[in-house]
Amino acid sequence: MDRTALRTALAAAGVPDGHYRIEGVHEPAPTPPDFLFLRRSPDGAWETGAYERGLYEVITHHGTEAEACAALLRLLT
Repeated sequence: MDRTALRTALAAAGVPDGHYRIEGVHEPAPTPPDFLFLRRSPDGAWETGAYERGLYEVITHHGTEAEACAALLRLLT
């Protein structure tokens, strides 16, 4: 699964748009006060985590986009 397929799966599951941010695919505006995220880290790996009170907290690191997408899908469904 890639980020675009993840977005489709989350929409099909009825997950509200404001509950997550997927870098380059789904970036809600205005920015919600808290949400889960998937993004590429500076070293090229992938990260999933939570954004709360203006701070990003990385929960997990992943070697591939597919692993990160699966992790975020599990967190949100």
